[in-house]
Amino acid sequence: MSFVELARDGDVVVVTLNRPERLNAVHLAMRDELWGVLQLLRDDPTARAAVFHGAGDRAFSAGADITEFGTAPSVVDARDARLNRDLWGLTSRLEIPLVAAIQGFAYGAGLELSLHCDLRIADPTARFALPEVTLGYAPSAGGTQTLARHLPRSEALRLVTSGDPIDARRAYELGLLYRIVEPAALLPEAIALASKLAAFDPAAVRAVKRAVVAGLDLPLAEGIALERRLGQRVAAGA
Repeated sequence: MSFVELARDGDVVVVTLNRPERLNAVHLAMRDELWGVLQLLRDDPTARAAVFHGAGDRAFSAGADITEFGTAPSVVDARDARLNRDLWGLTSRLEIPLVAAIQGFAYGAGLELSLHCDLRIADPTARFALPEVTLGYAPSAGGTQTLARHLPRSEALRLVTSGDPIDARRAYELGLLYRIVEPAALLPEAIALASKLAAFDPAAVRAVKRAVVAGLDLPLAEGIALERRLGQRVAAGA
């Protein structure tokens, strides 16, 4: 059984987390498959946008599979595995537009995966949480950093310190979601949005994405200078 399924819709790659019986929780085998998928999205020039979603109707992803916690031979081995295959770091560095189509639970690593995407569409069943603190540990896929880049600081702190979830309507009000659609329209709408982005000049799309993402960590003057350099490269066809 493949725990990550791939499909093509024109220039869009559709990535499906495929463990519906476990709410699409991310376990080691799924991580291995995701690593290969992310490398494909990085290296395949015909992949001009991607959509991430979860199989079934209960969850985008409920996060890391906690039944595997503590099963590594040692803490050192576990840390080495993360460093050698930095799944979330690679996701954050992808240059193509990423769209998350979210239903049901988007908890822990599931929410964090969606936060590494550029746009999020959800249906009314979606629920978002970083519950790690309630289990005695901290988010480890960038949630403490990415959430605060999408939400007001006080809301980000409330979510990471309480573990309490928010529903789709609240997520939309806070700007976390681009759109809420009916369940039957979720994946088609996400693919349609990704296809629209994929139809634009890929060099221009990559440039504006880089300008926004990298510019967030720069002083304004440096961000504007980055925008200018990237714009010049696009204009020159570089």
